[in-house]
Amino acid sequence: MNLSSKSKDDLYVVIIGCGRLGALLAARLSASGNAVVILDRDPDAFSELPPEFSGFRVEGDASQTALLRQAKTGQADVLIATTHDDNLNLMVAQVAKEVFHVPKVMARVFDPSRGAVYEGFGIDTVCPTSIAASAFLDALGADRPRTVEGTAS
Repeated sequence: MNLSSKSKDDLYVVIIGCGRLGALLAARLSASGNAVVILDRDPDAFSELPPEFSGFRVEGDASQTALLRQAKTGQADVLIATTHDDNLNLMVAQVAKEVFHVPKVMARVFDPSRGAVYEGFGIDTVCPTSIAASAFLDALGADRPRTVEGTAS
């Protein structure tokens, strides 16, 4: 499925993890007119969401299939796993792909060596460790100090 062919307001997105990254993604995707559900086991985590967030919050352990059903993951166009736990992100992403047949599954992975494992399961990854390393190496070549924004979580 090519998601770029859908209008943005047609997307149903499930986000796992309401830390800084998950909350930022949820806020931006919601502000763009997408239907967003964000899950986190810590009820205090939802305080990261801005007041204008118009999506839904689901509290609980995303490793539980029942919670993913409650979030209507089977209807999702996209699932993004953003927790700080590579193992949880991989497990939830696999379940989304294999059990719920979510067309586009993405996960944050901190350990660059694990990227190939995720890709083997058809899961797109973003590795903040690799992104930050690239930004630092790029900055080494700059003539003056600079700040790199929006490239790592």
